[in-house]
Amino acid sequence: MTLLFVLFPATPADAQTAAVRQFDPATGTWVRRERSLSFKAPWAETDLKPSVVPFSENLPAGSIVIETAERRLYHLRGDGTAVRYGIGVGREGFAWRGRERITKKAEWPDWRPPIEMVRREAAKGRILPSVMEGGPENPLGARALYLGSTLFRIHGTNEPWTIGRAVSSGCIRMTNEDVIILYSSVKVGTLVLVR
Repeated sequence: MTLLFVLFPATPADAQTAAVRQFDPATGTWVRRERSLSFKAPWAETDLKPSVVPFSENLPAGSIVIETAERRLYHLRGDGTAVRYGIGVGREGFAWRGRERITKKAEWPDWRPPIEMVRREAAKGRILPSVMEGGPENPLGARALYLGSTLFRIHGTNEPWTIGRAVSSGCIRMTNEDVIILYSSVKVGTLVLVR
């Protein structure tokens, strides 16, 4: 099931928002929400803003290291530094560690929730769609980097306030702005260490 939405003109006093009519599959009703037409990253509240930091490790240039406890992703530049990004990580019981490679990249990816997630959410009374087309309302955000043959990804999010927190079902979340930059900087085959 795809969420359908219709934009209504923003009021002149608030030119940066629009009213959105959106179908909510959990309740089976249409709801009207105010949505920002511009994205505000959560950087002002913490040190989550991307920055170049010292990072020496015997790994190939371009590798990605995810420090789950720090809630940071490091993209190694090959000169003893890395670009550090704030991320969201798996909540308790969903965190994982491992060594994978990026096996696929996608822009505005469709979301197909795994059957385990569909069942888990149904037990809570929330019905998930079998497929949600890519777009601003999609939980995978603007870009996705698929990790090996796992169900996990490094992806954007339509919930930027979750960056810096442990809230996902195991995927690594980044702001849409950050994941777009990372996506353009990495190739299929890139090494990813999650620890």
